[in-house]
This record gives sequence, C-alpha cells and structure tokens, in this order.
Amino acid sequence: MIHLVLKTSSGDPRQQLNMAAVVPAPPLSWRSHHSRTTVFYRITRKSKNKYSLHSIFTPIASLSLSAQTHQTKSLSFANSSTNRQFSSLHEIKKLCESGNLKEALDFLQRESDDVVLDSAQRSEAMGVLLQACGQRKDIEVGRRLHEMVSASTQFCNDFVLNTRIITMYSMCGSPSDSRMVFDKLRRKNLFQWNAIVSAYTRNELFEDAMSIFSELISVTEHKPDNFTLPCVIKACAGLLDLGLGQIIHGMATKMDLVSDVFVGNALIAMYGKCGLVEEAVKVFEHMPERNLVSWNSIICGFSENGFLQESFNAFREMLVGEESFVPDVATLVTVLPVCAGEEDIEKGMAVHGLAVKLGLNEELMVSNSLIDMYSKCRFLSEAQLLFDKNDKKNIVSWNSMIGGYAREEDVCRTFYLLQKMQTEDAKMKADEFTILNVLPVCLERSELQSLKELHGYSWRHGLQCNELVANAFIAAYTRCGALCSSERVFDLMDTKTVSSWNALLCGYAQNSDPRKALDLYLQMTDSGLDPDWFTIGSLLLACSRMKSLHYGEEIHGFALRNGLAVDPFIGISLLSLYICCGKPFAAQVLFDGMEHRSLVSWNVMIAGYSQNGLPDEAINLFRQMLSDGIQPYEIAIMSVCGACSQLSACDWGKNSIALL
Repeated sequence: MIHLVLKTSSGDPRQQLNMAAVVPAPPLSWRSHHSRTTVFYRITRKSKNKYSLHSIFTPIASLSLSAQTHQTKSLSFANSSTNRQFSSLHEIKKLCESGNLKEALDFLQRESDDVVLDSAQRSEAMGVLLQACGQRKDIEVGRRLHEMVSASTQFCNDFVLNTRIITMYSMCGSPSDSRMVFDKLRRKNLFQWNAIVSAYTRNELFEDAMSIFSELISVTEHKPDNFTLPCVIKACAGLLDLGLGQIIHGMATKMDLVSDVFVGNALIAMYGKCGLVEEAVKVFEHMPERNLVSWNSIICGFSENGFLQESFNAFREMLVGEESFVPDVATLVTVLPVCAGEEDIEKGMAVHGLAVKLGLNEELMVSNSLIDMYSKCRFLSEAQLLFDKNDKKNIVSWNSMIGGYAREEDVCRTFYLLQKMQTEDAKMKADEFTILNVLPVCLERSELQSLKELHGYSWRHGLQCNELVANAFIAAYTRCGALCSSERVFDLMDTKTVSSWNALLCGYAQNSDPRKALDLYLQMTDSGLDPDWFTIGSLLLACSRMKSLHYGEEIHGFALRNGLAVDPFIGISLLSLYICCGKPFAAQVLFDGMEHRSLVSWNVMIAGYSQNGLPDEAINLFRQMLSDGIQPYEIAIMSVCGACSQLSACDWGKNSIALL
C-alpha cells in the first residue's frame, strides 16, 4: 500500500495534519512502461486560521529509459494533435467569415477523413458552416453538409445540428426543406419546434406558422418560451389577425412572459401593424426593460398609422430621454420617411446630420432613405447629389430618384434616368416599383410611344401580372387618350379588382364616352363587386357630363345608404352633378349641410350660380366667403366677374377685386 502523509511546516501540534490516504498501487510487471509519481502536500499559512494546500510532484525514477522516452513522445504527440485541431477549426471559421463556403466544406471533409478533429470540434465546425450557409443563402453547400450530417451515425440525431439545418434551409428561402428535416426527426425538443415556427414566419407563411404552433401546444408537452411567442406574434401581425394576436398576448401574460423584452417588442409591432396604436403604447409603457428595438417598434407603429408628429416625438425622446439610446440603421430608415411625409426639410436635414455624426450616412438603406426624403421635400438637387455620390446604388436608389423627378412631372429627366439605369449597369433591371414610378408622367398623347415601350418591357419581364402595374397601365393609357389600349390591358387581366374596374371606368368618365362608364359599372356589380368612393365619384362625373339627373340621383341614394356621401370628394362631385343638371338650389342644400366646406366647394358653388344665370346668388355667396375669412382663388374671382357682367355691376366688381 502507498501512504501519502501530509505535513505542515509549523511545529505547532494544532497545525500538524496527518492524513493517510489508502490508494491501491498499480501492478508492476514487465509490461508496465508507466512512471510513478509520489505526491507530497505542503500547507502554508495565509492568515490566521486559514491555510493553503499546495502539491509538489516529485517523479520517481522510471523503471527503464524506454518508458521515459515513450512518455515524452506521447505528450509531444498530444500537444501537436491539440494544436492541429485548434488550427483546423480556426481555418474553417476563417473560410466561413470570408464567404468561401465550398472551400470550408471541402476542408472539413478532408479533416474528417484524417480524423484530425474530435467529435465536439467536428460538431462545432459543422454548426459554424451551417450558420454561414444560411447567412450567405448558399443552399447548395448547405445541402451537401446536410447529407454529411445525415450519413453520420454520430451526428444524424444531434439536436443542435438538426436545429441549425432547419434554420439554414429557412434562411435560404426553402421552408419546405426545413419541414422535411423536422418531420424526419425521431425526437424533437423545443428548439426544433421553435426553429420550424421561425422558418414559416421568416418566409411569410404565416398560416403554416400558426398551424405548427397549434400542434406544438396541443400534442406535445413542451411549453412555448420567449423565442416561440415572438415568432407567433409576428405571424399574427402578418395575417393582420388582431383577435389571434390578442389571444397570444393573453397567453404570454398567463405564462409570465409578457415582461420579456422580445415578447414586448413583438407585441408593439403587431399592434402597430393592426392599427391599434393605443395598445402598442400601453405595451411599450409597461415594459420593465426596453431596448433599441422597442423604441424602433413604437416609432414605426406611429409612422405606419399616420401619427407622424408622435413618431418624431418618440424619436426625440429616445435620443434625449432617461434611457438615451443611440439610433441604428433601422431607426433612421423609419424616421426619414416621417420627415418626407410631413415634407419637413428641417427635420430631415437634422436627421441627415445625425446620420453623418454616427457614420451611418453611407449605409445603403440610409442613403436611399435620404434620397427619398429630399426628393419628396422637393429638394431634388440635394437628392441628386447624394445619388451621384452613392457608389453602391441598388434598384431602390434608382427608384427613389426616378420617383422624385416623376412627382415633379419632369418627363425628360424621368425617362433619361430610366434609360441610364439600364445602360450603366447591365445587371440592373427595372422592377414593378420602377414602372409604377414612371407611369404617372405619361399624361399626354405625346408620351404614348414611350408608354408602349414601357408596356412591352413589362410583358417581356413578367411585370404585367402584377395587379398594381396593370391598373397603372390602364390609367396611363386613358390619360394619353388610348382607351382601346386601356380596355385590352383590362381584358387580359386574370383577376379584376375594384381598382381595376375603377381605372377603366374613370378613363371613360373623363373622356368622350361617359355612357360606357355607366355600362362598366353595371358589369362590375354583376361580377359581384361593390363600388367604393372612387367608383361613385367617377360615376357622378359621368352623369354630370351626360346631364343625367335620373342616374345621378340613384347614385346619390346609393352613396347615402352606404355612408359614402360624407366623403369630401363625393360631396364635391354631388355639387357638380346638381349644378351641371341645372339644379343649383339642390346643390345649395348639400353645401349648407357640409360639415367642412373646402375652398373647392366654395368655388364650385359660386361658379355654378354664375353658369346657371343666378348672378345675385353668386355675388352673395362670394360675400359670405370673404366674411368667413376664406381667401378665394382665381376661379371664384372669375366667376364673380362673370356675375357682375350679367348684372352690369361694374363698380361692385372693381371694388371686390381692389379689396382682394
């Protein structure tokens, strides 16, 4: 037996510790080539009543020289093997970071064949490569790696690797492969369930996400966690299913997950998308912890629902409030459209300055948002300057600049940029948004040839199938007076919505065939579609041009029954109808009942009285307009001058004009 005796350096009997540890000695035989070590422990006093135990290893002479040599070689080999393993894993990570995924896979296969990496390191290397495949959307390398994992008896049932395979396929845009991997798993933990829910949500298959979530909570013993619920809440937002979202909110409350920052952020975004800004604010204000995503979500919620000032106020509070977060790219690309929506160039320039200070102004998304902001604020020279300086332009950059010139009805510049985009970069192709930005400048017959060229491009590239694009072409052809072309586009549409009917119907109402507009209305209702406010406005215009009081009154009745008559656009169209049909006093009744009288409504009434030979009423209404403090435009002044000429009231007309 070997006895290990522990002695203290002090002679104090209280500090002498004698401990015998009985350890069976290994058998000594001629086959044994292992050296033996005797261990002595020394206890040193560190402070009063505190001691430290140290060990001193004193090797005993080996039984032979060959045994000592063998030990040295074994240690050397072990160190060399460890270093090589570390080096191999490091090399695979470097290849993944640089985007050389195929080389990383080949390197991993070679190292696996040479058994350089142990199982833990191989698993880690595979996981790193799977993540890189997802981030780079390299599904081919991902498939080969999936095959390698599946063929390995050691890793085919590995929970972590299978979870990463599910995620990799979803990031590559192939949730069906994610589901195939998920279904083949013999045992599933919560991580795999979360991965497949996330896969469907990431690829906007929101109904499938809700279906798999229902299966998770109904047929398994797993409980959703703070990773499951944000994905499910995002699916509710994608479906715009407020009721379902509120149910998940209740579930989060019962499970005590509602205070989790990720769950809270998802709820804010969901309520914002569903239009319940007050609920989003409640969630935001009751969060025990908020991060930058929380602020970005509430800023976006305000912006999406038209609360532009509140959105900017929240942004300001985020910067200077107690929490004081530093904005990121997502913050800036949310706030800049707010500045554009308000056409507030001062705020926009302030955000631009902040972006420069933070070094974010050269980020592509921020640069595109700045171009869009300046163009919508009608500062096209500044937008053009940023556009020209951007050496990483994408299709969004071009669309923002083209849209800016199109809004200014600059036909030449719009088409010049469209042509330049496709000649400067052969890979840059116009998309649906490009076409939608360009079409509004096609206003006259002189642009008809360019319009046809755009239409041909859309057909060749499959853009015509987009409903918005088809509707825009119908409207553009009608503006250019080519109603036959509009009807051909309409007839070739597989699915016709109310907007499609409106585009064609409005074209006929505004041009030479208002009766055709009424016929189209009847066809639309026969197809099972109900008219909206735009349909009613177009029909009233058609009736005005036909001077058809009978049809107009029927449409007026429909508008009253469906609550459309309160719409300002419909109200003005009704005034025009009755005036054109020689019923100005009926128009006056409608005018008197208007809650908010716009300048256009005053102009219509004054002009209507003058056109119907009622100059006294026109002048009296003009006086009332002035007394209400409303500044008239040219059309009202011209109408009053006409009324004065009818009454030979030259002096009154001169005085009125002088007063203005």
